[in-house]
Amino acid sequence: MLNTFSMQYAYFFFYSFVRTSYIKRLAAKRPSGSAAAPLSTVAELGLGAVAGALAQIFTIPVAVIATRQQIGRSLDRPKKAAKAPAADGTAAPEEEYDDSFLGVAREIIAEEGVAGLWLGIKPGLVLTVNPAITYGMYERVKSVMLIAKGDTKANAKLSPWMAFTVGALSKALATIVTYPYIMAKIRIQARSADVEEAQEEHIAIPQHNKPHHKTGHHVGALTVLSRVWRRQGFLGWYQGMGAQLIKAVITQALLFMSKDQFEHWALGIMVLLYRLRGAKP
Repeated sequence: MLNTFSMQYAYFFFYSFVRTSYIKRLAAKRPSGSAAAPLSTVAELGLGAVAGALAQIFTIPVAVIATRQQIGRSLDRPKKAAKAPAADGTAAPEEEYDDSFLGVAREIIAEEGVAGLWLGIKPGLVLTVNPAITYGMYERVKSVMLIAKGDTKANAKLSPWMAFTVGALSKALATIVTYPYIMAKIRIQARSADVEEAQEEHIAIPQHNKPHHKTGHHVGALTVLSRVWRRQGFLGWYQGMGAQLIKAVITQALLFMSKDQFEHWALGIMVLLYRLRGAKP
């Protein structure tokens, strides 16, 4: 939950900030009183990519930890690892595996160093095109629909259900286009790519809580995609997309539907607090 919340709202925060700043710069260059033209698709995608890169840098440690928690435990280690029998022949107590948020973070740092918390940052930066496509398409369709309705005000809004529909279609397109890279990034963060590489190269599988990649080498997303292509073909790139598509589309559509309402309520609360503050003697 923390992963989804942090990524979605971090992206929305950076996107709103970047887009508002860009529109203000354009407005300062226009003649006074002239109407603002809608942003081009290229501009929307560029702004979305910048916002996505900023969101990735700040939130990817949470995504890495969440991915490790979702797979349940390290791939090379059982949930509880029994220690060797004691000298008297009795069974030693089992060592608990700490799968809490902080426990998994400590494990990643022990294996990869602090930089391990940013594992998958390169494909993550490539995947900034995902929210860029989502928000770019949403804003573009929104502008066209509002212009068709004759509503050209700067703060014009779609109805909640129309925002839900347009948001769902936008996210579905973005997910289908970028899913192969999403799959590759998850395999890198979950360490399954490390295990596959060790098996292919006939070397020892990385061990729990011990440093990995002493030479600094990590499996890249293109290597993962190439390996999947050889083994499973084109359809292998879209393995598991159904669950990802349902999750991403519903989450993003609900965010678009509720975003304007939250902005309206937040503005109302701010106005109320300002009036209460001004009414004090």
